[in-house]
Amino acid sequence: MNSCFHTKQRVMAEKNLNNQEALNKLKTIVDQIDIGTICSFDKESLYPHGVPMSRQEVDTDGTIWYICSAESETHKNIANDPKVSLFYADSKNYTFLSINGTATLSRDQARIDRYWNKMMEGWFEKGKGDPNIRLLQVIPQEAHYWDSNSNMVVNLFAFLKATFTGNTEDIGKEGDLNL
Repeated sequence: MNSCFHTKQRVMAEKNLNNQEALNKLKTIVDQIDIGTICSFDKESLYPHGVPMSRQEVDTDGTIWYICSAESETHKNIANDPKVSLFYADSKNYTFLSINGTATLSRDQARIDRYWNKMMEGWFEKGKGDPNIRLLQVIPQEAHYWDSNSNMVVNLFAFLKATFTGNTEDIGKEGDLNL
């Protein structure tokens, strides 16, 4: 087994981001990946309930917006416990994001109108006036990213170089996003 896996050395360079820089990084990754897994928590289960969902928007405050159904397990779980975890992964570019936050549910028709598109018609047969449409608003409390800005071949060479030189800057960066 490679000795790199046995050391406590970080593989990627650590770069924690704060305030606007953190918000920009969060927005860039979520917009780039689009579909993430939202995990909500059912009080009757030991495990989170995860579903892939496409984001509608990351607003200027870093709030992430989705559309969901009032009949969904996610909606039911959040109505009882607003705690959520979001996971975004782009394995082609080795970009990953983990977010823990608080969710709220609403029925703001103006925002529903703004987000409505043809894809939604497949989920809500009654159109944008469907009484089961809900907005899911996630306010991130903590976030962590991994970002190599490269593809797998480039990452492999950078990893091999880091193995011999100890310099992890070329592999990519990871860090907390302090919003």
